[in-house]
Amino acid sequence: MKRDRPRRVAVVAGGTSGIGLAVARHLLDTGHKVAVFGQTESAAKSARSFFEAEIASNQLLVGCCDVRNPGEVGDFFHDVETLWSSIALMVYCAGISPKSADGVAKRFTSVDLCEWNDVLAVNLTGAMICCQAALPSMVNQRFGRIVLIGSLAGRTRPMIAGAAYAASKAGLAGLARALVSEFSADGITVNVAAPGRILTPMAGTAETPVNLDAAKRIPSGRLGEAEEVARLVGFLVSDEAGFINGAIIDINGGEYTPA
Repeated sequence: MKRDRPRRVAVVAGGTSGIGLAVARHLLDTGHKVAVFGQTESAAKSARSFFEAEIASNQLLVGCCDVRNPGEVGDFFHDVETLWSSIALMVYCAGISPKSADGVAKRFTSVDLCEWNDVLAVNLTGAMICCQAALPSMVNQRFGRIVLIGSLAGRTRPMIAGAAYAASKAGLAGLARALVSEFSADGITVNVAAPGRILTPMAGTAETPVNLDAAKRIPSGRLGEAEEVARLVGFLVSDEAGFINGAIIDINGGEYTPA
């Protein structure tokens, strides 16, 4: 007999565009209540328009806060708990990847400290801040699912992204392992989904020279879709994935296949 899937409360950081938006859509479609936030009010406004029906039915909360600011993040998570009592799922999708005009990151020797710090602050420190905000509710429930969106660039030699991006995404794997060691006994799993080149606003359209070249390197012969990553995340936050913990799941069309 097939059991109904539990409906839980999820927070998707960076859930107003790209992979995060697709993750939010998928979690809503599978019955969860979802809270998303982006860094700008314009991003939040766009998401509110996209999810108008879900907001009206109290299935979705959209906010605006800076992942680098613990106070803003803490306030948002507090608002979610006040509205829906608890948080069981947290997906960290926020990320930046500075590029030159040709769509490829600048050379390492041209990266200044400001850019380096900005990338690590959003991509890695922001994940730490959001995990700290989510974990108390999960520990209290003795259940939680955290998925950090990594990258192929953090797994192998980056072809498009820069050193700061690669370092930040590799750092998410270390963060996940540390959280596994500390919180598994509380019923919490922490995993990393590591996409290759995915068609998102950050990556641009499929017809750009950078993306055409990227597709040629992928055995599947195409770039990935945000919805494909969202379906992976949907499985990782499910009860069926309870024994998957501390894993890095590659989703790159065969471009990187570690032994």
